[in-house]
Amino acid sequence: MKIESFNNELAFDESRVKTKVLIETSFSKEIQILMKSGQVMKEHQAPFPILIHILEGKIELGVQGVVHLMKTGEIISLEANVPHDLNAKEDTIIRLTLSKEDKTERLNDVVNT
Repeated sequence: MKIESFNNELAFDESRVKTKVLIETSFSKEIQILMKSGQVMKEHQAPFPILIHILEGKIELGVQGVVHLMKTGEIISLEANVPHDLNAKEDTIIRLTLSKEDKTERLNDVVNT
C-alpha cells in the first residue's frame, strides 16, 4: 500500500510542463502533470487507453481537431492511438492514468519536445 497526494509539491515550472509518477500499481501508472497557464503539450497519442482528470485549473484539450474546454473536476477517457493536445488556460494540476504497459519515457519525450 502507498498513499500519495496530487496536491503536494506543487512546484510549477515557468519553462516546462512538469510530470511525476506518484503511484504505480499492477495495472496503471498515476501521474501528476503540472502545467502553467499558456503551456502546451503538442499533439501526441498513447499506445493504450488513458484517463485525463483535471484536478484543478482549466485546459483546452484538442482531440482529433475538436477542442474541449476542461475544467476542475472533469475527466475524459481516450482510446489508444487517439491524437490529442493540451493547452493550459490556467495553472492546472492534471491526473493522468496510463496503462502499466505504457512507458513514462514516452510521456517525457512529449513534454520535452
